[in-house]
Amino acid sequence: MYDAPNPATEVGQQDIKITAKDVQVYYADTHAIKNVNVDIVDRAVTAFIGPSGCGKSTFLRCINRMNDTIDICRVEGDIRIDGDDIYDKRVDPVQLRAKVGMVFQKPNPFPKSIYDNVAYGPRIHGLAKNKADLDIIVERALRRAAIWDEVKDRLTAPGTGLSGGQQQRLCIARAIATEPEVLLMDEPCSALDPIATAQVEELIDELRRDYTVVIVTHSMQQAARVSQKTAFFHLGDLVEYGDTEQIFTNPKDERTERYVTGRIG
Repeated sequence: MYDAPNPATEVGQQDIKITAKDVQVYYADTHAIKNVNVDIVDRAVTAFIGPSGCGKSTFLRCINRMNDTIDICRVEGDIRIDGDDIYDKRVDPVQLRAKVGMVFQKPNPFPKSIYDNVAYGPRIHGLAKNKADLDIIVERALRRAAIWDEVKDRLTAPGTGLSGGQQQRLCIARAIATEPEVLLMDEPCSALDPIATAQVEELIDELRRDYTVVIVTHSMQQAARVSQKTAFFHLGDLVEYGDTEQIFTNPKDERTERYVTGRIG
């Protein structure tokens, strides 16, 4: 039987890793995110919850400037990681995404070998001087993603040949191979079966020891299981943010209470 990670462990007085102030996001004339202010703590899992279309994935993508790839999207406000403005014109989004890794809803391994999937980022960012260095980086990432034992004897096989859950853990290994400080996850379990979901949730709980993890999830049960902080979004507004246990057991805003009890959504 799967033993779920300890739900909503109290974060305590931890350092702030990501600060967002007065963030607005527009898709052409549509105001998708309205005046979001939030401090995301280091070495913890923060969950973004809320109904479909409420802005949680849009805001997640602001943190590594993925919205830059959408022509009609405009981001205003201030987002900082370790005090540095990530929207400063001198910031290279490609370098930012090495520091802020991302795992998507659907597993998306490259049409390459398992080894080359993980080696891709370290190669383009020049993190390995030679093949021996690269071997160490690949093994370390696969071990951290809890998939090394399953793939170590078939590193030359295509990543697309793995099961769905293995593919998602491979994508997590690929994301952490560049030694990011922040790991963003956009509904990473929604395409997985319950056993693979449990494995990824257990992995998320392990990863928070080394990374700041931000996860978008449509599953309130998942948020309660894996996160220490929870932010509830509704109609583009960040309605409430706090310790996960407080959000689920004693929310301050009536909209949060109606959502977590299943009366809106």
